[in-house]
Amino acid sequence: MTAESESFQTDDGGYGPEPPRPTGLLDMLSVAAVVLDADGRIVFWTPQAEELFGYTSEEALGTYAARLFIHPEHLPAVTKLFAEVLETGRSWAGTFPIRRKDGSTRLTEFRNMRLLDDLGDVYALGIAADHSLLQRVETDLALCERLINQSPIGLALLDPDLHYLLVNPALERIDATPAEDHIGRRLRETLPLPDIDTIESALHQVLTTGTPLLDQYHVGRPPADPEHEHAWSLSFYRLEDPGGRVLGAAISFVDVTERHRAAAEADRARRRLALVADASTRVGTTLEVEQTARELAEITAPELADVVAVDVLDSALSCRRMRRPDNGPELFRALALKAAYPSVALRAADPPGDLAAYDGDRLVTLCVHTGRPVLVRHVGEHDLPRIGRDAEATSLLARAGVHSYLAVPLIAHGEVLGALDLKRTRNPVPFDEDDVVLASELASRAAVAIDNARWFQSVRNTALTLQRSLLPDHAPHHPGLELASRYQPAQATSEVGGDWYDVIPLTDDRTALVVGDVMGNGIDAAATMGRLRTATCAYADLDLEPAAVLKHLDKITCDLEHYIVTCLYAVYDPRTRRCHIANAGHMPPALAHVGRPPELLELPAGAPLGVGGIPFEATTVGLDPGDLLVLYTDGLVETRHHSIDDRLNTLLDFLDEPHRPLEQTCDLLLYGLRHPDDHDDVALLVARVL
Repeated sequence: MTAESESFQTDDGGYGPEPPRPTGLLDMLSVAAVVLDADGRIVFWTPQAEELFGYTSEEALGTYAARLFIHPEHLPAVTKLFAEVLETGRSWAGTFPIRRKDGSTRLTEFRNMRLLDDLGDVYALGIAADHSLLQRVETDLALCERLINQSPIGLALLDPDLHYLLVNPALERIDATPAEDHIGRRLRETLPLPDIDTIESALHQVLTTGTPLLDQYHVGRPPADPEHEHAWSLSFYRLEDPGGRVLGAAISFVDVTERHRAAAEADRARRRLALVADASTRVGTTLEVEQTARELAEITAPELADVVAVDVLDSALSCRRMRRPDNGPELFRALALKAAYPSVALRAADPPGDLAAYDGDRLVTLCVHTGRPVLVRHVGEHDLPRIGRDAEATSLLARAGVHSYLAVPLIAHGEVLGALDLKRTRNPVPFDEDDVVLASELASRAAVAIDNARWFQSVRNTALTLQRSLLPDHAPHHPGLELASRYQPAQATSEVGGDWYDVIPLTDDRTALVVGDVMGNGIDAAATMGRLRTATCAYADLDLEPAAVLKHLDKITCDLEHYIVTCLYAVYDPRTRRCHIANAGHMPPALAHVGRPPELLELPAGAPLGVGGIPFEATTVGLDPGDLLVLYTDGLVETRHHSIDDRLNTLLDFLDEPHRPLEQTCDLLLYGLRHPDDHDDVALLVARVL
């Protein structure tokens, strides 16, 4: 019992809880009661009768009722009805015009019945109300009932404790619960919406404040349709009687599922367009097959799938065009694997870099054989063995909860390169045709990038093989010298460069050190470099001085069209520890002394080979044991973003330790000075005096 409740005494002398408070309906109807004796005189007169007929109790009591408010023409009929009620005891109900005190006529509805007192005396009780008021209330009730029962809007009335008092058929359809099963239950028992706590909190707020809450948007899966998401606009109102007493709360459920689905579909379309636009900028940023595959996987998970794999046919990676068999196994190389969250499904997939043979009955093999998407909306036990590579992988996929699968081919220029493999585990929505279209679009864009990357890598590998075949193999030790060398192709182009180095044994234990750079790139530049290297070796065998060698090379280069070549030719004599150097427009060599700061040798620059007619000069430099001589091409130090002086100073900074191992020095120079976007190749030759 609450603090506001009171108890009342029962028939057995005990006390019970507070009885239900009366409604205000009778007060609103203003029902009047009049009692007549057997002669038709008024013996009881209520205040409501005074309001209805206009006569005070003093004016009415003791007066013949028929004469007081019955029109003369109706008097015989009323007298007859009055006699029948008293004699037979049958009640009479009907509508009759009565005359009010002010002379007006009011159509009044009566219920007349016979009364007996304890002495056996007979009386007549008349209960009366204004007919127009009753008719209006009846019409309102009928309208309300019709509206409630036929309305497509779900309606519910709840008591102050939020138990159902009434529901309409529309709400029965929403929560799939008969109306009688609602009564006395709470809202959360029949409509378990995810945010039911929020709804009940809002209802308590409305009951407390009396301020309605309108158009509250709520989404859930009703018991009548648990497979699909529905949306409702809920409005909450407080109910009060005419006296202001709180009766409870009313809820209206307006089904806005179609609008919700349309908005969700529009949002889905926007997100998919954004995903395609994002893929245009994020997939294919480099000419590397593996990186492109990783970019595709990263943009696909989790937007499209929970687990994503990108597998490419090994034959496609090798740039071998093969006729795809109608059936039979295929050899795939896994390039990328991505999951939206930790999942055992990752263990069921092939790790990136691994080769895996998939039989012809596997879905991914079917995808590349047909060149068409393979969609399994609802994965069953019989589907998993056609997805996993083996029994163990199948078991892992089942544990991961794979319930929907999609594979789309990677096709570029009419050739199937591989497949984009998509699985859903945590996302409860199965793949649909829209997902197929989106995945195919992403796969198509990525396939073009993968195709470009694989051909780039193939050409690059071929170019690098050719370039290295033109470079010499030399022993690391020559008389009085320890040597190390490197060649690194351009990072941002697949074309062959024209940079070279050479180490040529001469008579009397001397050694010729050569670096050169044919301006330009491509097969012609590499061929020119090969011719000049051959010529350099021939002139070196003639024991010509460095300046003379460059002079003869200049004549040869002049006969070659469109090529300018820089070259540095040095001869080291271990007996005198002197180095004779001639320069044809090349970068100055660096010399790192033991115990002194490294420096760039100041040599006459000379004209590049191919200019013609300009003499070359040789410079003699004395070297001490431990000194380091570094010859290089301009690709090591030239960039688009730094001045050449700054880069040369950086080169000298890396030579601060002449005793460092030569191989380590080469790596330090290349990785410290080179940039991934460099468009030039590099030849590097490092010699230490012994």
